[in-house]
Amino acid sequence: MDMPKAVLNFEEDVASYTIKASVDPRTCKIGIIYKPQGNIVSQLDSISSWEKNTGITLQRTHIPEQDIIKHSESLPFPENISVPILHNIFIKGDQMSFELTANNLKASELYPDYKYTSIDKLLDICLVNPPKPNLVALA
Repeated sequence: MDMPKAVLNFEEDVASYTIKASVDPRTCKIGIIYKPQGNIVSQLDSISSWEKNTGITLQRTHIPEQDIIKHSESLPFPENISVPILHNIFIKGDQMSFELTANNLKASELYPDYKYTSIDKLLDICLVNPPKPNLVALA
């Protein structure tokens, strides 16, 4: 069974691509998709990269999907937000479950010279200078 894959993008890359697209006549009335090929990974791929970068082997425990859903339903707000999002991305594969159409352009193909941040570099950022976590307020 293939593991669902997700796209992991650095915020600064998305911002840079967005600024480029905002002044690019080719992107008028077009959806821009941020899917750099090298940053499409499964949850196990990202865990393996983390282990490689840290030199630490993590203990892996399989948690049945129904248990994850039950857990997310039992959490108080706002802690209950991230679990279903991660479930949809890494278990259901919803982030990658659509086909591109003629109205979609990949940012990495529009701007092939832009050097996006690789998964390994993203992990380095998290290890060396991790960003402070933010909670979003939904009202």
